[in-house]
Amino acid sequence: MKRKLFKGLKYLVLLVTSLLSLFPLLWMFVSATNTSVDILTGRLLPGSHLAENFRNLLAKADVGRALWNSLRNASVATIASLVVCSIAGYGFEVYHDKGKDFLMRILLLSMMIPFAAIMIPLFMMFGRADLLSTTTAFVLPTVSTAFLIFLFRQSARYFPKDIIEAARIEGMGELGIFFKMYVPIMRSTYATAAIITFMGAWNSYLWPLIIMQEPESITMPLLISNLIAGYVTDYGALMLAVAISVLPTIVIFLALQQNFAEGIISSMK
Repeated sequence: MKRKLFKGLKYLVLLVTSLLSLFPLLWMFVSATNTSVDILTGRLLPGSHLAENFRNLLAKADVGRALWNSLRNASVATIASLVVCSIAGYGFEVYHDKGKDFLMRILLLSMMIPFAAIMIPLFMMFGRADLLSTTTAFVLPTVSTAFLIFLFRQSARYFPKDIIEAARIEGMGELGIFFKMYVPIMRSTYATAAIITFMGAWNSYLWPLIIMQEPESITMPLLISNLIAGYVTDYGALMLAVAISVLPTIVIFLALQQNFAEGIISSMK
């Protein structure tokens, strides 16, 4: 009896916690269908102003261009980071020595440096290279991160070394071992890294605010910020823009959530 009661209380706590976590998301989608007055008065029921909010949003901002810019930047950043960081993490573990351990410690220490401390030098570098308002400037500062390298290194520790030795005996090259054997086996780690990198790049605000100086290079976080500026804020259009911005990350997470959990567990062993 006590065991059933404890189990019931556990599920009740999990249910309440889940509802509290989902409430802001649900309120955002509901608010996208209401007027500013309804939102400010705390209306929690869906309204009938979705089409009106959508028209107002299109009249105030180029949502299509912002979506495309964000999708392009986030996709390129994700693919580049997966390739570079996975190769680096694989190399740190498979070709292990004391020198690489020392370098790994330096990389981990770099995580303590806030991005704001290197933002101005980076801006000056990209300005001199005439790369402002480009995808290249958006991607390069984040193409290699200590966290992702560490994640792939930890996962590579549990990659069967016997497979590598057997493949070398059979005459397979190092690139063939990596792409044909390591990558398929470590797909859960790649899914984890893809979710983390895509969400970080999609929601990036400070760096694009500095380097994306042309109206044509605006991203979704910048567009949402522009909707807040001014004397009067249309909260209906604002909530709709936020809802549209959240949808791609939700789709990515739902598509890769199972592999995401497996990747986190394997890297924490």
